[in-house]
Amino acid sequence: MKQENDKPSFFVRLATIIVDKRNLIFFLYACALIFCLFSRSWVGVCNDITQYLPETTETRRGLTLMEEEFTTLATARVMVSHVTYDAASNLAGRIADIDGVSSADFGSADTPEDIAEHFKGADALIDVTFSGEAQDELCLTALGEIRELLEPYDFYIDSDVGSSQADSLAGEMQVILAVAALIIVLVLLFTSRSYAEVPVLLVTFIAAALLNLGTNFIFGEISFVSNSVTVVLQLALAIDYAIIMLHRFMEERETKPEREACIAAVAAAIPSISASSLTTISGLAAMMFMQFRIGFDMGIVLIKAILFSMLSVFTLMPGLLMLSSRAMEKTRHRSFIPAIGAWGRLSLRLRHAGVLLFAIALAGGLFLSQQCPYVYGYSQIHTASRNDDQIAEQKINEVFGAVNQMALIVPRGDYASEKALLARLETYDEVDYALGLSNVEVADGYCLTSSLTPRQFSEMTDLDYELVQLLYAAYVAETGEYGHIIGGLDDYSVPLMYMFFFAYDKAAEGYVTLDSAQQTDLDSLYAQLSDARMQLLGDSCTRMLLSLNLPEEGEETFDFLQTIHSEAARYYDPDDILLGDSCTRDYDLSVSFARDNIIISVLSVLFVVLVLLFTFQSVGMPILLILVIQGSIWLNFSISGLTGEPIFFMSHLIVTSIQMGANIDYAIVISSWYSELKAAMPRRDAIIQALNLAFPTVFTSGSILSSAGFLIARITTDPAIAGIGACLCRGTLISMFLVMFVLPQILYLGDSVVERTRFNIKVPEMSRIQSGGTVYINGRIRGRISGVVDANIRGIIRGDVSGIVETGSYQQQEVTLDGETEHQ
Repeated sequence: MKQENDKPSFFVRLATIIVDKRNLIFFLYACALIFCLFSRSWVGVCNDITQYLPETTETRRGLTLMEEEFTTLATARVMVSHVTYDAASNLAGRIADIDGVSSADFGSADTPEDIAEHFKGADALIDVTFSGEAQDELCLTALGEIRELLEPYDFYIDSDVGSSQADSLAGEMQVILAVAALIIVLVLLFTSRSYAEVPVLLVTFIAAALLNLGTNFIFGEISFVSNSVTVVLQLALAIDYAIIMLHRFMEERETKPEREACIAAVAAAIPSISASSLTTISGLAAMMFMQFRIGFDMGIVLIKAILFSMLSVFTLMPGLLMLSSRAMEKTRHRSFIPAIGAWGRLSLRLRHAGVLLFAIALAGGLFLSQQCPYVYGYSQIHTASRNDDQIAEQKINEVFGAVNQMALIVPRGDYASEKALLARLETYDEVDYALGLSNVEVADGYCLTSSLTPRQFSEMTDLDYELVQLLYAAYVAETGEYGHIIGGLDDYSVPLMYMFFFAYDKAAEGYVTLDSAQQTDLDSLYAQLSDARMQLLGDSCTRMLLSLNLPEEGEETFDFLQTIHSEAARYYDPDDILLGDSCTRDYDLSVSFARDNIIISVLSVLFVVLVLLFTFQSVGMPILLILVIQGSIWLNFSISGLTGEPIFFMSHLIVTSIQMGANIDYAIVISSWYSELKAAMPRRDAIIQALNLAFPTVFTSGSILSSAGFLIARITTDPAIAGIGACLCRGTLISMFLVMFVLPQILYLGDSVVERTRFNIKVPEMSRIQSGGTVYINGRIRGRISGVVDANIRGIIRGDVSGIVETGSYQQQEVTLDGETEHQ
């Protein structure tokens, strides 16, 4: 009979194309990687965490207004140690003379208290205000000249000028990557079956990382968090995919030529790796639902990283395996990973006590994790490594105390209300000073917004009274208030600031002639008033600056913000009041965290449960696995709750989603092996063997992920990034222990729950017939029976049959050697 060959599956056909077209794929990757080497520099990096606050928050609205309407001059706190008071005063004068420096304040010597604000022991504090914003070239040059001036002294500078968080993190991440690469090579050598495997894995990792970095420009701008940790986390999270592919290839190579082995490995690995990645992607996707949009930013960048890792494994790695196949055969070595049968037997022997202790730890972890002291600013967090800026800030704060400034923005024009509000705020002990247009004293007790008559303006500026009258008349004519000319100008008053700038403009236009002394005084006063106007007066709003003697964050600070709101509401519409700067930023972040914490916890569990539900087709299994991993998350953060060590809120959110999405894979590996093995051996032996088989995967992935977290925590100087690393390292180690010790106990004791809650998703199965002799058919068959048949058949066929039973069943009758018949 003429037999019909089996039609290859979709994955086999796809794998064949990938393997046979490997040279074309190499060329395409070479082009893409060259492009990515250039395009990786196109992406913008945002260092401002407040940019990711929702637009409706008070901080975001306030900062947007400040960016649009006000100029925030750059500042610096300069501490010079081991100097005398007179030497420090002289240095302040020399700093003030530097081009680009608006002022250098060394305080006054009126009282010992005044002196102590800027001079303690042999340490002097000089408050420098620059003539531009933090990133202006003029300010950068001025800061460089200040450093040159202070070179002979022991000095510290705390300033936002020239401070680039992105550049600092980039340098730190290069160190982290270098050390991480060494650790990865050592781990891979330890867990490998052949030395030649390691270059294949490394090239695959590097290509995936570079592709991800080079395509970030499609987002326009990403956060400094995503830009810094993505590469390290990508290597740690996606390493399993390449290992799965490699091991599958090595197994197929035992019985097949290299091409057929590679095709079979790719065809088998694509669906299994894709399914495995769903839990990781699910955890990352949960971050994208955060109200604090840095979660969306990091989630989408990391998901793209995972997808590129899979793409490299599916398309680039097969060609590399073909190239390295012979080398891998020649460099095979014995396994360095020990069998852990004794560990498995110990785990089962202690199963009752272990599960009981885990239940107690779970309850304690849940309680203590709720006591975790979250913080929303950097003031209370200390990193293992510190950069020069952090050291300078800490030194200055230790001697002269920290500065907690904020801004209060109100509608422009009502200067009487502004002055009254400033006066009320200054009565509070929590306020060091409150500065606004209405209380900035210019001269003779007059403030910027004081209304002056022509006589008063003439006396203050030393201008001729007749000249001032002409200026006032011109001002009235320009503003259209002609009634004041008819009624007389002697009693007409104009806010000093408005009249002064009008007079200065007229002098510049040549309408007013001044002698050299008057012009010098006018220029000096103009510089002073211009700085105040730029910083405090906008097109529609005015800004008041407050300095609080409260910590940057905390209940006391947050409560006082409500007091400021209440005071401001006495004079302004509450909807028009906006607060800005650090303390309100921290308050808004704390409010956002409360919601986002629930979102992350619920969605990460929900997404992963859905994946597990269809993976294991049992309701009980996902519950048991989630219990272990969620327990590891609670235990992770309970340590901070127990020690009282502050943790940055963002570190908690990100690590919660990553730990749930990535560490659940360890539990899946063990559970999958156990489910498969228990059908062929006793449950006790199946658990022990499952641990043996899963240990290399758990050890490889877990050790790399925890090492990456450790390096990030120890090397980076950014508290948010360091917190992510520390929590990720600790959480991964806890997860590894729980899945290798507690999970086997839970699976063994909860096996009946898993089996009783099992359900079947029926997928139509097709049985292929390739036989001769007598075949009993009951169903629909498509194929050849000495001709072609495609029909519902119920009966017996005698002859050769080749086809697929799409529905129903068949039974083949064969004749044995003794002449009897048997059915198969």
